[in-house]
Amino acid sequence: MAETGRLRHAAVAAPLVSPVTLLRIAIVLGVLAVWEFLAHSGWLYRDVVPSLLSIGRALAALLASPNYYFNLGVTAAEIGVALAIGGTAGLAVGILLGANRFLSRAFEPYLYYLGPTPKIIFFPVMIMWFGVGPESKVALGTLSCFFPIALSVAAGMRQIDKVLIRVGKSFRASTWQMVMKIYLPAMRHPIINGVRLGFGFALIGTLLAETKLSNKGIGFLIIQTYSVFDMPGMYAMLIVLFVLAIGANSLIGKLGGLDSIKRK
Repeated sequence: MAETGRLRHAAVAAPLVSPVTLLRIAIVLGVLAVWEFLAHSGWLYRDVVPSLLSIGRALAALLASPNYYFNLGVTAAEIGVALAIGGTAGLAVGILLGANRFLSRAFEPYLYYLGPTPKIIFFPVMIMWFGVGPESKVALGTLSCFFPIALSVAAGMRQIDKVLIRVGKSFRASTWQMVMKIYLPAMRHPIINGVRLGFGFALIGTLLAETKLSNKGIGFLIIQTYSVFDMPGMYAMLIVLFVLAIGANSLIGKLGGLDSIKRK
């Protein structure tokens, strides 16, 4: 009975909504209020900041359009292929650099120099190499996500407990066995963090490429609505893209078990 009473008291005492959640809600409501104020203030050109009602209508029309889902599928496929290729290459290069100090000192500085470089400057090269189709968008997305994954994996390799490596070598494990049994399990968190960063960069690179030269994809739709000054439609696409990006990022974290660890 006493235990039941304590549990009941704890349930009553616990707030229904945490202060952090309340602060987040307040920030969102504040941003929406400022947006609506600017939409009706007349300080900006007409429709540059459309009202929330007009954006809501455009959002409903967007979600009911089959053409949008076709273009969303095109962009999702390009990002998925880019992340698969760039992630695999980044994982291999990161393991190689993290395991070999000589190669790390020789080549890793190039990754740090090229990593922050805007990858869109290489898009003309990608067009010459791969054409104007989806291949050039995949290539730019691959290049964009390669660097954060490679650097994250290389840093994770150096954090592996040396005892684990010595144990693997004492059992005369092959390189493949060392990678599968020791390196990858010990680097789960750096790999997942690298994939999350890589996904963001692949998304940015692919969308930028679609806005420059494409006739399909979300980037193409966004630049098309901008060219006809359909601001509510453009903002509706950005909102959906933002929500989908958050969902995909959260899914990657859940698959890696990072979100549950953070909550603990």
